[in-house]
This record gives sequence, C-alpha cells and structure tokens, in this order.
Amino acid sequence: MAAAVAAELRDRVGIGWRAELAASIFVHRDRIDLIELVADDHFRASKRQLRALRTLAGQIPMMLHGVTQGLASMAVPDQHRLERMARLAEAVQPESWSEHLAFVRAGGIEIGHLAAPPRTPAGIEATARNIRRATAIVGASPAMENVASLIDPPASTLDEPDWIDGIVASCDAPLLLDLHNLYANAVNFGAEPGAMLLRLPLHRVTTVHLSGGHWIEAPGTAERRLLDDHVHDVPPECFALLTLLAQHAPQPLDVILERDGKFPAFPRLLAQLDAARVALAAGRAACSLRAAE
Repeated sequence: MAAAVAAELRDRVGIGWRAELAASIFVHRDRIDLIELVADDHFRASKRQLRALRTLAGQIPMMLHGVTQGLASMAVPDQHRLERMARLAEAVQPESWSEHLAFVRAGGIEIGHLAAPPRTPAGIEATARNIRRATAIVGASPAMENVASLIDPPASTLDEPDWIDGIVASCDAPLLLDLHNLYANAVNFGAEPGAMLLRLPLHRVTTVHLSGGHWIEAPGTAERRLLDDHVHDVPPECFALLTLLAQHAPQPLDVILERDGKFPAFPRLLAQLDAARVALAAGRAACSLRAAE
C-alpha cells in the first residue's frame, strides 16, 4: 500500500469511483478529497489498465474496496481471490483497502449477496482468523465494514455492536462504518441508531460510507424494512449520525459517498459531499466545546 501523507491529519470527503461519474470527478477535482475503487471489478485488468489506475491513484488519493472475499465466514477465504487483491494493491498502490463483515458463499455456492452471518463467539474467532489471513496475503489490514440485513441473522447469540467489537479487538482491524447500514439495521430491528453507534468501537473507525435506500414491504406482513440500495440520496438521519460520530471519534475520518445507479446531476452529489463536511464540522465543534468545559 502507498504510504498516506501525514503532514496534515484532517477529515477527507470523497466519492466512489464509477465510470459514469469519472468525467465529473475530474472536472470537480478541487471538491473531492479522495476516491474509492471497487477492487473486484479490476482483478482481471490488463497491464495497460493497471498502469492507468496507478496514474489515477497518483492524482487522487485512492482506496480499494472489496466485495467478494467473504471474510466473516466460518470457511477459510479463497486463496486465489486474496492473491488477486494483493496483485491489484501492488500494481495500483492505494492508500488502504477494505472488505465487508459478511459471507458471500457457502458449500462452494456463490450467493451473490453480502449476507450477515450468525453473530456468535465462534463467528468472531473465525472472522478474526480470516482477517489475519487476508492481512498476511495482501500486506495490510483491511478496514472491515458493517453490512445491512433485512433479517436478524438466525442462531445469533450476540447483538451487532458486541459482535463487531469482538472482531476488531480480536485481530486489531480498522473499522469502516457504513452509517446507512447502521441506520437501516437499527430502524428495522427496533434499536435507536445513535445509541447503537455509541456502542461501537469508534476509536477503530478510519473510514465512513454514506448512501441511501428505500422502504419496502415485508412479504406477508404489514411491516416495512429499510433497504440499503445505493441508488438514493443520503437521508438526513445519516448526516446526523456522522455528526455524532465526529463528536466521539477524534481521529481523522475518510468519508465516502456511495452511489451505484440512478445517478443525478453531479451538482446534487457535490451537495451531499458538502453536507458531509458540514456534519463533520458540527461534530468536531461539539467535541471541542465538550473538551473545553
């Protein structure tokens, strides 16, 4: 991984790199601090394509984001997938990389989804083992992201905050905190989002994701579930959670806006980046005020 510049420790706000947004990202480079690249889309990139990505990483600070490793699994992660991640990281030289606290395959079957596993002590042990294995192969620890789930994982004996805390403590992993995933899980299962956030190991958070979703009807019931879909604007509740996070996590934070489809005019995305900066500033101001009292 490329060494991060340490001259000035500050919060940064950026956006997920998507082909549809590439031209606008370059035009508005002065308003975008960093980008996040979906790693798996480039595992089979040609040498020419890899050179282009490395040039891009030299122009805009870049992070790699994995989606198919399935590290939160009882099964050992696929060696070849981790080696492809390692080769991409070596070729591109990003600042960091990340993955999800999810499983994506079982019994050799790819499920095509980031599924939340049972939250158990055995799962903590297996996930920590897998993260350590990934770290050894890729050469740097992945920041691990909390995932949204429309169901409370069956057979769980721990709630989500205790499970996440157990994992990052067991393998000293950084945390990528997806605030919409946290918000969705909280409202879907009757928790208070702010209280849920404050129970997480916030000192381990290095990166934050912001995205949006929409409400769906639960089949066969009158209940609704908030679905995280990355094709809607960030709701105000997530900006409020970002302020709360910035108040209680004094370390620099990298905030990434995720948008995977139904792309609006780029000024609307820039407005959400600005809203993230405002939310961060409000949290930092509240933290300073509390420290001065």
